[in-house]
Amino acid sequence: MSNELVSQIALTQIPQIGDAYAKLLIQHFGSALAVFQASKRQLECIEGIGTLRAQQIKQFKNFEHCEKEVEFIEKNKIEVLFFSSEKYPKRLLHCPDSPLLLYYKGTADLNASKIISVVGTRQPSSYGTILCQQFIEALRPFEVIIMSGLAYGIDATAHRSALQHQLPTVAVLGHGLDRIYPAAHRALAAQISQQGGLLTDYISGSLAHPQNFPKRNRITAGLCDAVIVIESGIKGGSLITASIANSYHKDVFAFPGKTTDAKSQGCNYLIQNHLAGLITEASDFIQLMNWSSNRTSIQQGELFASLTETEKKMVDKMNPSQTIHIDQLMHQAGIPYSEAASVLLQLEMKKIIQLLPGKMYKLLKIN
Repeated sequence: MSNELVSQIALTQIPQIGDAYAKLLIQHFGSALAVFQASKRQLECIEGIGTLRAQQIKQFKNFEHCEKEVEFIEKNKIEVLFFSSEKYPKRLLHCPDSPLLLYYKGTADLNASKIISVVGTRQPSSYGTILCQQFIEALRPFEVIIMSGLAYGIDATAHRSALQHQLPTVAVLGHGLDRIYPAAHRALAAQISQQGGLLTDYISGSLAHPQNFPKRNRITAGLCDAVIVIESGIKGGSLITASIANSYHKDVFAFPGKTTDAKSQGCNYLIQNHLAGLITEASDFIQLMNWSSNRTSIQQGELFASLTETEKKMVDKMNPSQTIHIDQLMHQAGIPYSEAASVLLQLEMKKIIQLLPGKMYKLLKIN
């Protein structure tokens, strides 16, 4: 039995020591085991740890429980992904509050080239359900991993649609891998573990407490390339996930709905406040993500030739692999704000650039 793995698990169970402090300690001492072997004085000297957190570490005694967790992991063939391991999801490394370690039971590659998260209401309308099914069906040629949270409604629809169309799907859980919540989704979870995976940062025995799910949503938001919101009220987990994704500078997209429909208030709010890009069908999303293989260099050249000199100047300052703030873009292009706003709007309408939250812009078509 690995003393290091026991120590890694133990570090996640100490009050006042969250993921960020745990990583800080391990980076300083070299291993989780070394953290527990350090003196109280050595721990106190680490910036941000202080007396209280150092005391919590030295007082931790429940290593037997962590050893039993290792036995559970080995018995159930669960993969433990430590934040410094090769298989740890690289996308999460860019998120400051990413988990120290993850528990994973599945076959999907969490570092695959295309991963999206699909979220939405637990009580979708028939419109929302069909929209979700059609959206995922259209993604089949792109071999994308579909992530969601195994909840009722849009989550379950997204998982089932992915399974139906032979796409890998990953469920991010707000509890340990010794249980499934809701219990009605046990059969679905079993299918997902065979054609994707079950992922959590909670040890076995952790119950599905309501406060776990907002914390769980940081994984749903951080592990993907984009979050898609399909029907959401003005409050709830979907908007929390979208908010976290925005803080991580991830792409967020939402399907609009009727202004009088409570189930669409969240989506409309995200779009209206530039917190999500508006999409009406899968082809919009595919184009915005640059997944289409139909663009040729000749078509791109023709498109560039059709731009005005000012538009060309603006596009020339943009990098396809990076986003850029409007202020930085105007400065580099040497264009005043009054003129730049009009030019950017024209480029958006031509679907050459995309406006992201925080007045950030992304180049879509010109390479």
